[in-house]
Amino acid sequence: MRSRLLRLRLWLEKNGLFPRGRLAVITCYLLAFDVLLFCVQKIAALFHRHFGEYLGAWVTLLSLIAIVLLFVLAVRRISAQLLWRMRNRLIVTYVFIGVVPLLLLVSLAGLALYLFAGQFSTYIVTSRLDSELQQLRAGNAVVAAEISGGLNASQSPQTLESMVKAANDTRITVWLDGKILFFQPANSPSLSLPRQLQPDLTAVVRDGGLFLRSVSQSQTAKGRLIVISSLPLGERALLHIASGLGEITLEEPADNGASGPSQTETSVGSFRPTVTVGNVPAYRHLLDLVPVVLSTSISVMNWNDGGNSKAAVDVQTRASALYDHLFAAPGEFARYIEALLLAAALIFGMIELIALWIGTRLTRTVTGTVSNLYRATTHVNRGDFSHRIPITSNDQLAALAGSFNLMTESIEKLVLEQKEKQRLENEITIAQEVQAQLFPHRISQLASLEVHGFCRPARSVSGDYYDFLSVGSDRMVLAVGDVSGKGISAALLMATIHSAVRAYSIEGIPVFRQAEAVGAGPVLASKYDPIIPGAEASPSILLSLLNHQLYHSTPMEKYATLFLATYDGDTRRLTFSNAGHLPPLLLSASGSIRRLEHGGTVVGLFDELTYDEGMVQMREGDIFLAYSDGVTEPENEFGEFGESRLIELVQENRDRPLEQITEIVTAAVDDWIGGAEQPDDVTLVLARAR
Repeated sequence: MRSRLLRLRLWLEKNGLFPRGRLAVITCYLLAFDVLLFCVQKIAALFHRHFGEYLGAWVTLLSLIAIVLLFVLAVRRISAQLLWRMRNRLIVTYVFIGVVPLLLLVSLAGLALYLFAGQFSTYIVTSRLDSELQQLRAGNAVVAAEISGGLNASQSPQTLESMVKAANDTRITVWLDGKILFFQPANSPSLSLPRQLQPDLTAVVRDGGLFLRSVSQSQTAKGRLIVISSLPLGERALLHIASGLGEITLEEPADNGASGPSQTETSVGSFRPTVTVGNVPAYRHLLDLVPVVLSTSISVMNWNDGGNSKAAVDVQTRASALYDHLFAAPGEFARYIEALLLAAALIFGMIELIALWIGTRLTRTVTGTVSNLYRATTHVNRGDFSHRIPITSNDQLAALAGSFNLMTESIEKLVLEQKEKQRLENEITIAQEVQAQLFPHRISQLASLEVHGFCRPARSVSGDYYDFLSVGSDRMVLAVGDVSGKGISAALLMATIHSAVRAYSIEGIPVFRQAEAVGAGPVLASKYDPIIPGAEASPSILLSLLNHQLYHSTPMEKYATLFLATYDGDTRRLTFSNAGHLPPLLLSASGSIRRLEHGGTVVGLFDELTYDEGMVQMREGDIFLAYSDGVTEPENEFGEFGESRLIELVQENRDRPLEQITEIVTAAVDDWIGGAEQPDDVTLVLARAR
């Protein structure tokens, strides 16, 4: 069961259906509670119907809330998926900024045009209706004037009736002192007078039907004359009004009790159609796609009691018919306005199309660059820094893509440099390990001489050199040197010197034969011919051989300072030769100081050099002190550390073990430098006679 639930959860998480947000969790709990309450409601309804109905109301309410929350979550999910891409976001932005306002404006303009067309159509109907009323009033006034003149002339009613000619469907009724004098046509229904009648009335009245009616009253010699002209508002009158316009439907209130063949027609609101005349004009162009339909109301007077009511007139026409009426007599200026409006509409339409095209192009440019950047970041995430974004434009987005390309190029170079640096560091580490093996670790001390050496590189590897070589049980070779430069090249030259010194010191005379083989020249060979085979080479000869070898095997700018000495334990004599190195010091127990300067210039810079030798007699307690410039030349605000300070430290601690003296000197040098970087290799060699 637990494994099934786990698989279900994994499936939901894989498809993004597992609730993570607060709203999703609340919705899930609400749905679960709603389902539980629904089950309880169904069970409760079996035992208690009213309680079940009560719970049913809560189930309905919770279901509605859950549906709303689910709808919100669905909208969030769909919008998150659709709007994840920048292109979709820009499209939605353009739609809300450009398209939606345009559609609203077009819709507003269309609605305004539609309402204007409807109002114009109803205006035509009402104006034509008013025109009919005014014509009826004028005709009625003429008839009243003729009859009034005849009555004043004492003409007979028959003569007066012959003077009146009713036109079309017009009904004329003449009253004299409240009695009907005559009416036309003879078969027209009788007309009753209301109790209160306005002196001059022209209106649409309801008197068993709808009529256009005009009343004229005047005082004559025979009495008060009333002439009433009535025109039924039926098909014939409406056809004249609808001429060239469209379809017109006359509607009356559904409860007015009017009779007629249209009584059974369907009522629309509180009105029902009574008469429909005319036809909707034929379709002529695009503006006629939607017919213009609008209703207007007309005021209707109740003939019997003088009350007012309403009737409706529905007009259904097309824009082309209204256009014909509007520009029936446009004149030259109106044609210019029409052409100008048409040109403006075309220009605005072209501008809108261009704007949409530009917006689409800009959208593609922006989204294309963002998509390229996204793909480029995936390459970078995989460690592929060689990917470049194609640049096809010259704008800020192109500059951004160019900056990204420069960044990836720089990162690629940095990665390569880091790899190269790592490789060099590994090589330097190996070189450091190799060089550490070159310095003497186990020194065989002589019975009459104790020695100690120390070297601390300024960098990973050192160009300084020191060595102790035991030759037999009572002889030792001491070597101290400093190679020009720092780093790997200096360390390599130091290794060469180390191996050469050891080889020349240990093998003796065979070294000269080797020198001849490598090109030491006849000068050295002839000079040292008297030496007995098997004898040891002196320090000066070693320096001459080493100088010859370095001169021919190293670049011109490479050289080294080197001090070589041979100590004889039986006689306590130190034979030495100094090739440009800082002169070592011999500090006697009495406080005297002797500098060991005999020798010559540096090795490796000039060929065919000879070196002088010196010899000193060491007594018990004398200290031999050799050092590199990394000990005496460090500076601070007080100047250099200096040789005198070095001598003073050694003299003060001369009775201590040599290793402790070295630690005291190096600690003093470190204090002198302070927090600054060590400028040069620090090398110190001490020997004390005993």
